Formats: sequence, structure tokens, C-alpha cells
Amino acid sequence: MYFNKNPFVGLTALVAITALQIGGALAATPAKMVEVKGEIIDTWCYLSGVMGGPDAVVGTAHHTCALWCAAGGIPVGVRTEDGTVYMVLKIKGEEPLAQTDTIMEIQSNTILAKGAHYVRDGVNYLVVEKVVSNEGITNKNHEDYGPVPGFAVPEKE
Repeated sequence: MYFNKNPFVGLTALVAITALQIGGALAATPAKMVEVKGEIIDTWCYLSGVMGGPDAVVGTAHHTCALWCAAGGIPVGVRTEDGTVYMVLKIKGEEPLAQTDTIMEIQSNTILAKGAHYVRDGVNYLVVEKVVSNEGITNKNHEDYGPVPGFAVPEKE
């Protein structure tokens, strides 16, 4: 089991509280059962752009950072081939938004997930019932970007 040893603990609590509020609101709307195929991503770096563009914060070029963010409680997402992102609220049998061995094992992998899809305020949410298949890491973009993309390194003033 991985343990949370980074400074994002307060952020994790805030995300969890927000998710509980969202979960309550989502419970009132019917879910649509879907199968979604895509890469498990680090939602913080992907959506904020803090580490570069969407091509640099996926795959092997971003795998280590994605593991750290997931271990720190940053929710993971599933990014489909067309660029649609589904925020994963829960994987069946595990604590909602808790960093788990399953999340750590599938980080950066391309999976096919079956689950309940909710849309709230234009955001896609997914409660994963089952990981149907796991192709492993298929996006080997470290050959293009290196272990840390050059544009993600802060410039000296």
C-alpha cells in the first residue's frame, strides 16, 4: 500500500469534500452505463497545464509525476482517444477518491472501463464498476519528450 507523504493532504481533503457534495447532487440524476476506453491520467497536470500541453502530461513522459499526484490524492481521469476526460470518482470496491493500489497499478495505462457516467456542469464523471481490460502503458512518448519535457522546467529569472 502506498502512503500519502506529500504536502497535498489539505488539497486531498478539499477534493474529497467536494466529491461528496458532487456525489450527493449526482445521486439525484440518473446514470448512464457506458464503456470508456482511454489512458488513466493525472487530472491536475492535464487540466491545469502546469506541466505543459496535453501531449506532454500523458504516457511515459509523465508517468512518475502521475504516480506522485495519485499517491497525494489527486483524482485520476480517463482520457479517451478523442480527448474527452472522465473524472474517476470511484472504482468499485474501493474508497471514493482514496489513493489505492489499483489506481497506482493502472496509472498511465490504457484501459477499457465499464461504469456509471454522470455529467454535471459540463464535467464527465465515472464510477468504475469494472476494469474490463488493461493494455498497460501504450503511450510511450518519453522518446519524444524525455523523462521531463523541456518546457516543463522553470526558466531562471
